[in-house]
Amino acid sequence: MSKGLTHIGQSGEARMVDVGTKDETKRSATAEGHVRMKPETLALIEAGNAKKGDVIATARLAGIMGAKQTASLIPLCHPLMLTKIAVDIVPDANLPGLRVTAIAALTGRTGVEMEALTAVSVACLTIYDMAKAADREMEIGAIRLVEKSGGASGDYRRDAE
Repeated sequence: MSKGLTHIGQSGEARMVDVGTKDETKRSATAEGHVRMKPETLALIEAGNAKKGDVIATARLAGIMGAKQTASLIPLCHPLMLTKIAVDIVPDANLPGLRVTAIAALTGRTGVEMEALTAVSVACLTIYDMAKAADREMEIGAIRLVEKSGGASGDYRRDAE
């Protein structure tokens, strides 16, 4: 399998990859990221006292909605019929902040890495938006693919750090 850029045509133009001849397989992807914040901001969110409401529940829904809109946001992504999108957000006092994980799945001809990454990104942005009044120094970071399965390129799992 070529490791070249699949979204670049022979003359350098951007193009959507034709997946019409690929086999449909079960595919999944997991992505993660975090929002680092002041300990008192984390405590405010955990207590449910943020001015805009329940930060974690809202960010979870925003992440799910974001995954479903990936093809509208990323120009060369295929619209997909997701069979699963789950977003988990957990407090981490050692960060301090919130850790976000998203799992996307489907049976189809192309992968769901971008949907998982978009879910994490949108959830993190929502956390920032909802808590920025309390902490403008929050930092979004480490958004990355953790693992993927299915498809011609096979399985991938990020090495433990």
